[in-house]
Amino acid sequence: MAWGGGWGGGKSPACDTKNLNISKIRECLTADGVVGHMREFQKIADENGGNRAAGLPGYDASAAYVQKVMKKAGWKVTTHQFDYTFVGPSSLSQLTPVAADYDSESFTGTGYGPVEGTVIPVDTVLNQPTEDPVTSGCEPEDFAGLGFDAPGVQIALVQRGTCEFGVKARNAQDAGAEAVILFNQGNTPERSGPLVGTLFGVNTEPLDVPVVGASFADGVALAAAGSTAAIDVPLPEQRPQINVLAELPGRTSDNIVMAGAHLDSVQAGPGINDNGSGSAALLEVGQKLAKLKPQNTIRLAWWGAEEDGLLGSQAWVDSLSPEQVDDIALYLNFDMVASPNYIHMVYDSDQSSWPAPVEVPAGSEAIEDLFERYYTALKVPYDDAEYSGRSDYEAFILAGIPSGGLFTGAEVVKTEEQAAIWGGVAGEQYDQCYHLACDTIDNFDTKALYVNLGAIATAVLEFAGSTESVNGVKGQWLTIGDLLPKTPAGPKLTVNNPGGGGLGHDHSHGHTEKS
Repeated sequence: MAWGGGWGGGKSPACDTKNLNISKIRECLTADGVVGHMREFQKIADENGGNRAAGLPGYDASAAYVQKVMKKAGWKVTTHQFDYTFVGPSSLSQLTPVAADYDSESFTGTGYGPVEGTVIPVDTVLNQPTEDPVTSGCEPEDFAGLGFDAPGVQIALVQRGTCEFGVKARNAQDAGAEAVILFNQGNTPERSGPLVGTLFGVNTEPLDVPVVGASFADGVALAAAGSTAAIDVPLPEQRPQINVLAELPGRTSDNIVMAGAHLDSVQAGPGINDNGSGSAALLEVGQKLAKLKPQNTIRLAWWGAEEDGLLGSQAWVDSLSPEQVDDIALYLNFDMVASPNYIHMVYDSDQSSWPAPVEVPAGSEAIEDLFERYYTALKVPYDDAEYSGRSDYEAFILAGIPSGGLFTGAEVVKTEEQAAIWGGVAGEQYDQCYHLACDTIDNFDTKALYVNLGAIATAVLEFAGSTESVNGVKGQWLTIGDLLPKTPAGPKLTVNNPGGGGLGHDHSHGHTEKS
């Protein structure tokens, strides 16, 4: 008796607000409303330069839309403002021996300004794919004797591999480069597209020189003899942003159940799967539960500037007092829940597939268990997603709040084994339009969306009734969890193995990453 079975066509019927209970909600909640909200996000992007990125009008319009929907539904809606440094689109152009403009973004922690100069490749390995290690720029000695001390302006061309991006860029700056191009390694499909990441980690302060990314193919072109290039990373400006929060009061106010999704897209596109899917799912659940009288207060959140380093959620958690942190029973995160070439994944808090690089808060395993039992009830196969903190749940787990969530994949390539289990196309990314302009209303899988809407609603209602499995606080009603299988089927274990679509760097924002 799990949610999600049989959902599909037809309009979503209105909930019986007079006699609302779990069974009635199951009858009235459908995924059609989610698609409607996703279409609204697409419309907003179309009317605002093609994206919904933080610091730009598309995000403001998205936040206004969420507030309007949730206020109309009857939730108590508030906003939380946080500081945000906006950096406009960066550019990378090759001037000689060919003239070409390349897709490029600046790295977090970059310097700023326009630079035009000679491109100097640094210990690059262009005969890809190969198993040869790429250590380009990892040691200061890599830059010796290459001409960075010669007259004129030099741009370092450094390849992904072995060490942190920040190490490579810092070494280039120290060697005298006035700009840095970091291009992808090229050894696998997921390491071939345009590269972007963070320079923080080894660096605690931004660099002085502009640092931009490039694809492997563009890096090869830039490595040609006699290559010159022009780079521009615009100066930053302060543009405060908001998170949107909606609350449904329960019988208790000190055992709050939270669920969140990031609302912003990247500047490259509308962000309909990433993360219009999660944001829209929360809107649909919020609308249909508006007349519920829960045991535990429910708080939904739509976060800003996730794509810039999880900024909105971290700022909100940082604004809480210790007592307010203690009042949060748990947090559920929904980021990319309808990838077109999906596999169903649950955050691996019990570390059955992945050793977590963060401390997992006690109680998080119960959240994973609920999602797994939901999938088991529907006979839907599932796997683990690394419990990495590489989305908005990071701020909550760092605060010791039990957390969990769902994910259907980003830039990692689906294996033959996974295609046999979940369908789709082996050899292609879970989301072929991840962080690209083609992440539009045509870039999601209906089945994955419908199944995960049920999972989201199941979890919100389960914990709104009782969080006993998470933190020992008993509820006062029959919960959905009582209707699910007691034992989950178990993950398919297709992710954390060589060539198995590992998610070690999948969907990372603002984190140190080995290049």
